[in-house]
Order: sequence, then structure tokens, then C-alpha cells
Amino acid sequence: MAYEEGREHEGATPGWEREIARRRDALFERIRAACAACGRDVSEIRVVAVTKAHGSEVVRAAARLGLFRIGENRVQEASVKRNEVGELNLYWEGIGPVQSNKASLAAATFDRIQSVDRIKIVQRLDRHACELAKRLPILLQVNTGDDPNKHGVAECEAEALLESALSASSLRVEGLMTIAPLTDDSQAAARAFAALRALRDRLADRCGVQLGELSMGMSGDLEDAIREGSTCVRVGSALFGERQGGISRPASNVPL
Repeated sequence: MAYEEGREHEGATPGWEREIARRRDALFERIRAACAACGRDVSEIRVVAVTKAHGSEVVRAAARLGLFRIGENRVQEASVKRNEVGELNLYWEGIGPVQSNKASLAAATFDRIQSVDRIKIVQRLDRHACELAKRLPILLQVNTGDDPNKHGVAECEAEALLESALSASSLRVEGLMTIAPLTDDSQAAARAFAALRALRDRLADRCGVQLGELSMGMSGDLEDAIREGSTCVRVGSALFGERQGGISRPASNVPL
């Protein structure tokens, strides 16, 4: 599993940070159990700690607890936090929609962007990454659950998006991402995840590329995602509690 154990801060630790440590341990036990249930190795799973609406001290706590991949939805919030904790060696992942007018800041702020879903954004990110003399890793977000409330390219348009991204010299396509639909159907998440895996296999075959990363699964559905082949889960509330409009301390009364 892509985290490091035994990195807790020595000495007095605030109660809210001990709560995050407890939640981290419970999360990784869930991941271990999910992997064991489907015959996978935990080393195949990366965890992105989603710190949206939590302050930079929560990012620092995550790092002390061995969580070095940090996910943020909003590029301006991510930019501020990255500057505040600049001395830490973290890997910053953009997981929210990329707006055209924020593409330059996104290219400068994030080490990888998981939520590329339009050719226009591919072109903007490619241009800005070139200006920064960097090759920016990206994932293509696909709306495999057909949820009108979720971002992501439609499955039928994913190949055209991939071809555009593959032609961008300053971008590196590492895989695909999806978000499960919000519905009362208990099987909807599993279907969306299975659809992303099947789409990945088809695109890799048609385009002759490796798309190793499947970013799918969050706090409430990571078991389904791991069973369907996820290599990266994005976890916020299971680690830090429910977000409360920018309150930096995690709630302690939210069940895992």
C-alpha cells in the first residue's frame, strides 16, 4: 500500500490528530480486507488523502502519518496550502473540475491532474505545462455511471479525448478516473467501476498504450472499487471527518 507506517510525530499529539491516526488505521484495515477478499496485493493500491476544506495543519498531520499524496478539488485552495507547507515533500493531485481560466494555475500547482474531461482542457494544460517546461501527468475522467450531476467525458467520447491527450507533448496520460453515481441503487458503483475497467482495456488495445492507473473509489465505496480493479482510492471523510465549510479540525463523530 502506498503509504508509510510509523511516521507519527513524537511527543504530545493533539486529540484531533490522534483521531486521524485512528481513522487511517481503520481505513487501511478496510483496504487490506478488500484486497484479501478479491486476491489482490495491498501494494497495488495508492491512497490519495483528500483535504478539501481542511486547513494546512491537517495536511501536515497527514504527512506525519505517512499520507503523502494529497488530493484537492479547488486549485486556488490547493495553491495556498502547497505554499503553506512547501517544506514538505508531498505529491499534489487535482481531483476537481478544471476550469479553462484556471488551467495555468492548475498546471503549476498540481503534480498530477485526475479530472481531465474535455479536449479544450487538454489543450490548455498542454500549453501551460510546456511553458513550465514540465511533462504533466494526467488521468482522463469518464462518467461511466451516466450521472448528470457528475463531471466526466461520456464513454462514447473517451477515445477521442484520449487521442487528443496522447498527441499533447507536454502531458502524460497515466490512466482513467471515475466517480460513482449518487443513487439508491446499491450496485450502481460497482457497475460504474467495472465499466471504467472495461473501457480502459478497450482503449489500451485500440490506441496501443498502457493505462495503468484506475482511480476509482472513495470513502463509501472503496471496497467495490478495489474488487473491480482500482489502483487509486480518493479518501476524505473516512480520514478527516465531514467537511464543515473550511473548518480545519476533523469531526470526531462521523462513522467510518
